[in-house]
Amino acid sequence: MGRYKVEVKRSAVKEIEALPDRDIRDILDRLSSLADNPRPYDCRKLSGRPQYRIRRGNYRILYYIDDVMQVVCIVKIGHRKNVYGN
Repeated sequence: MGRYKVEVKRSAVKEIEALPDRDIRDILDRLSSLADNPRPYDCRKLSGRPQYRIRRGNYRILYYIDDVMQVVCIVKIGHRKNVYGN
């Protein structure tokens, strides 16, 4: 398997910037690890959505995977109680 390109939507960048400083580094480490393995052992496919979810502490990272183009697109990052709402 090749290395995937990780793209972060502009809205997700703003969500990262709003996080406490102590959590930002952990989130960024987790995002960069998706380039090597977009489906880590703890990822979950969301039911009713074409998205995956990984956890990082109290935060959730929602993303799409395009295996043909080898791209992981981060769409939302937020606290676990708020991230799934529309």
